[in-house]
Amino acid sequence: MKAYINIITTLILLIFSCGSKQKPSPPVTLEDNVGNTSIVIKYNSPRVRERSIWGDLVPYDKVWRTGANEATTFKISEDILIYDSPLEKGEYSFFTIPGKDNWTIIFNNISKQWGSYDYDSNQDVLRLKVVPIQSNKFFENMTFSIEDNRIIFNWENLSFSLKIEEL
Repeated sequence: MKAYINIITTLILLIFSCGSKQKPSPPVTLEDNVGNTSIVIKYNSPRVRERSIWGDLVPYDKVWRTGANEATTFKISEDILIYDSPLEKGEYSFFTIPGKDNWTIIFNNISKQWGSYDYDSNQDVLRLKVVPIQSNKFFENMTFSIEDNRIIFNWENLSFSLKIEEL
């Protein structure tokens, strides 16, 4: 009887493990250079999965970890300018406050934190406003990329970019 229960348990576990091998929000590490500056962005990439994203899954006017699970981190090897605002080399958590018309971009000193639950605005080192654009291209997965000295964020039909310059 015990062997029968073990076989049934093994079969049940096998059935549940044979589903999709993709994680709902897989971890991603983006590494690139802008000039001599190394940039590393680590984030968990959520999927749209037929959900309403902006103003619903990601509420407007509230701090968002800009991804899933752990807060997104942003590490730079040299001091840079982001839209003419200085950011010293180091590792930061990267948060946003999505709005209907504009977003607040936040670089925070506490790089290791889960979500935005312990977010402390007193630890912010840089805040910027950006105007997102509605893209004609659909992105199922939330992504960051670095192109032409810009960090580009895309998810669903929304995107924004941050202009990067070396100091």
